[in-house]
Amino acid sequence: MTDTAAILPTATMSGATRWTQLALGLVCMMSISSPQYVWTLFTKPLGAELGASPAALQVTFSLLIVLQTFFSPFQGWLVDRFGPKLLIGVGGALSGLSWVLASFATSLTGLYLTYGLIGGLGTGIVYVGVVGQMVGWFPDRRGFAAGIVAAGYGMGAILTTFPITASMAMLGYRQTLLQYGAAFAVIGLFAALGLKPAPTTAATKAEGAGVSTGTMLRSPIFWLMFVMMTLMSTSGLMVTSQMAAFAGEFGITKAVVWGLAALPLALTIDRFTNGLTRPFFGWVSDQIGRENTMFLAFALEGIAMALWLATRTDPMLFVLLSGVVFFGWGEIFSLFPSTLTDTFGTKNATRNYGCLYMAQGIGAIFGGPMASLLHEATGTWTTVFGVAITADLLTAALAIAALKPLRARYLRVG
Repeated sequence: MTDTAAILPTATMSGATRWTQLALGLVCMMSISSPQYVWTLFTKPLGAELGASPAALQVTFSLLIVLQTFFSPFQGWLVDRFGPKLLIGVGGALSGLSWVLASFATSLTGLYLTYGLIGGLGTGIVYVGVVGQMVGWFPDRRGFAAGIVAAGYGMGAILTTFPITASMAMLGYRQTLLQYGAAFAVIGLFAALGLKPAPTTAATKAEGAGVSTGTMLRSPIFWLMFVMMTLMSTSGLMVTSQMAAFAGEFGITKAVVWGLAALPLALTIDRFTNGLTRPFFGWVSDQIGRENTMFLAFALEGIAMALWLATRTDPMLFVLLSGVVFFGWGEIFSLFPSTLTDTFGTKNATRNYGCLYMAQGIGAIFGGPMASLLHEATGTWTTVFGVAITADLLTAALAIAALKPLRARYLRVG
């Protein structure tokens, strides 16, 4: 087993082609960003319209993430089998269609089936497909390339947060879902038409030889990474899905910072830092190692969340620290796929990452309805924050104390 960060691109991977693929992958990811990252803006009007409790409504968000992730291995196999153009195009269209159909939902069941089910399947195909393609196109800059396309998923909602907020105020949430969903479907579909499979080179063929998905699933390294990604996903998705709720309890919802409403401003800054962190820490990990970078980033989120909770009633600090929290969280989507591919090779990389990406779905359950239930049971968000902070700091420790020695031993023996 070789350290893939050292592999240089061959002639077939050089030039404009792979950078064009990176740009198209970035656009595809941006087109599926809003269903997850602006969900919190829809919770209040949806709850009022459908007469749903917060915990019941958050099942929609969990379905979105669970279905996005739990079918990832199968979706990865489909992308490998039929090619990225067809499958990622279908995924982009389904993601946008989920909003169009959700605009007509008159019950929780309808919302679950449209926003949750169809949206989850569509975004999952695009996400795992694009990441799997990029780690193949960029064997020499794997952390950076995975970070760039993952940044599209994290930052895409920057372009939509304020417009969607304004559209909901002017047109209502139904018309907003309809119009933006149609736009997302068209953009995602057309960007996918230019995608091509990553070429198989002598270096990548040797790197992935003999490492099947079944072999990976029998390795304790995979399951350690699965637990770590679950813990980090739980903390980040708690914030993503619940921010409007705890901002209201903290007295932030009606606050104004720098002449702008504090909550959409925080959400916009979050999207920026959540995107920026992915290529940044991906690049850092290419330089100083994956596990060292994990320790720094995960600890940063835990500390930032503790400070955020301590200063929760200050609108300006709420906005600024929310950005730091996401800067410490979003890099999981560049660090985990690059670490996984470094360890188990590029053969079956899309399917392999699909298996690990299921951890995001488990995190959505804990961070979505389970976090709401914990809040209802304790009557405070302090308990929920305490669980998330503990998860962050524990994962940071596991990166250095457990993952680093295990992976070093595996690569040395392999």
